[in-house]
Amino acid sequence: MAKELKFQEAMKRLDEIITILNGNDIELEDAMQLFEEGIKLSNQCEKQLKQFEIKMETLMKKEDDDAE
Repeated sequence: MAKELKFQEAMKRLDEIITILNGNDIELEDAMQLFEEGIKLSNQCEKQLKQFEIKMETLMKKEDDDAE
């Protein structure tokens, strides 16, 4: 996966991967490849959530400072 997906796109793909991996008709090699993709997507989503959280905290602090 070369490009970073938007958060919602990454979550949708993770859901697709989980559905496929929960099925019984997937070859081990394919399952490992999907598992690896899922780990990368999960890490990307975690990173994006942390960035969103930092941005929200910054904006809230700015609002608090402006209100004083």
